[in-house]
Amino acid sequence: MIDHVNGVVFAVFIFLFLLVTVLGFAAARWRRADLDSLDEWGLGGRGFGTFIAWFLIGGDIYTAYTFIAVPATLYAGSAVGFFAVPYTIVVYPLIFLFLPRLWSVSHRHGYVTPADFVQGRYDSRGLALVIALTGILATMPYIALQLVGMEVVLQVMGIGTTSDTWFVQHLPLFIAFGVLAAYTYSSGLRAPALIAFVKDALIYLVILVAVFYIPSQIGGWDHIFSTVTDGFADFNATNADAIAAGDAAPKAVMPPQPLQWAYASLALGSALALFMYPHSVTGVLSTRSRSVIRRNAALLPAYSFLLGLLALLGFVAIAAGVKVDNPQQSVPQLFEDQFSPWFAGVAFAAIVIGALVPAAIMSIAAANLWTRNIYKAFINRSATHKQEATQAKLVSLLVKFGALVFVLALSKDFAINLQLLGGVWILQTLPAIVIGLYTRWMHRWALFAGWAVGMAYGTWLAYGVKSPVQDHFGGPLVNFPGTETKVYIAVVAILANLLVAVVLTFVLRALKVDEGVDQTRPQDYHADAGDPGVEEELSPDVPAHA
Repeated sequence: MIDHVNGVVFAVFIFLFLLVTVLGFAAARWRRADLDSLDEWGLGGRGFGTFIAWFLIGGDIYTAYTFIAVPATLYAGSAVGFFAVPYTIVVYPLIFLFLPRLWSVSHRHGYVTPADFVQGRYDSRGLALVIALTGILATMPYIALQLVGMEVVLQVMGIGTTSDTWFVQHLPLFIAFGVLAAYTYSSGLRAPALIAFVKDALIYLVILVAVFYIPSQIGGWDHIFSTVTDGFADFNATNADAIAAGDAAPKAVMPPQPLQWAYASLALGSALALFMYPHSVTGVLSTRSRSVIRRNAALLPAYSFLLGLLALLGFVAIAAGVKVDNPQQSVPQLFEDQFSPWFAGVAFAAIVIGALVPAAIMSIAAANLWTRNIYKAFINRSATHKQEATQAKLVSLLVKFGALVFVLALSKDFAINLQLLGGVWILQTLPAIVIGLYTRWMHRWALFAGWAVGMAYGTWLAYGVKSPVQDHFGGPLVNFPGTETKVYIAVVAILANLLVAVVLTFVLRALKVDEGVDQTRPQDYHADAGDPGVEEELSPDVPAHA
């Protein structure tokens, strides 16, 4: 199984993996509290300060798949591949505006999930249920793609890839996720919060070394960009007929005029969707005050700078002569080729650990949704705190197992494109959550109908997208209705969602259909730590500092 693995690379990799495993289990004793409470297990006691939250939320957003996929799009010549950088810049002013309001109302009422807020705001268990199901649905392929990122690294290292036995081939992946499942079960959100320190330190180290060291070894950035530009031009000239027939995509460093709206809509749509994901909200609700969120909105763009450097490694791999059939292997292969064995081990560990942190948070967030908005809302309405925590722990295991089956049973291309659907799906929860933070004008059943239309329309559009390698779910772009301009499917779907929700709101209000009772009050959206009704939501065992 490991016949062709470099011993030094493997030893460094195993050491760092064991280090984070020990930290994961030790996290149960960090800021000791009763983990038989969902607030403690699923939100870390709602007591994380600026420093911890910066690592946790950053580790939550910038995943192993980011490490693999963003440079891979540039390596493959995608003209819109760099959209991930502006979208992570645009997102922070947006969250500066609305997430403190969500934090306040959630801490005032003890909400654990965004669906809890929707139920309290609109007095609708049905609307909360579809918000929860959408969150779980969109999260599953996201977790699965952390596994894809781990598999890519293990393949480049040579672990498990030479075996003829299916079980032995995937055994390293089973072990890694078994360990992840164990320490997530025992420590809850504290585990990824503690491991995030190691993960982010390793990633910063690896990327900064890669960006400064590797270019100096292959002729500098001027050589890199000229090599890439010439290579793309040669490809386009050689494959002109296939490109004209739609059998191949043209390669470009910058998006040409026909794709500029595609680039902009991908950036905006992804920014709007990012903090709709349950794991992002979980990270935010674990903080101890509104000020922590605002400070992090100002500090987290440091990760966007890192992402810009990371993306350029796709071009560096081209200039370095990396040849791989799967573009996702380009960066790990670049590291193996250019780094000394011990530092290649550090780099591979950084990517794999970069999968463990977000996968843990995602599984916890999905488990929180199941427990609060399905189990407690429909199955056991009198569930105790201990029963809630037990449910969440068990479901976090099932979610990881489901993601593992997802990766092993389906083709990787299908998994990747289904993750693009995750952005389409999760964006359909925006009207109920974000607009609901500011006004209750929209009717609950209009929001439900808008969600249904957005989900169905977005999925149908995505199903109809072809690519050179598959007939369905072939990419994230479609022509905007009535035009030849390509845009992100999620943007088209959310516009349809909003149109239906607004029109039906007028109709339902005119018919005087019951709109339920709002359990929140205007002052709830400005509450902060220390205000009456807020402080008691924090665990007395958690100190009020990071």
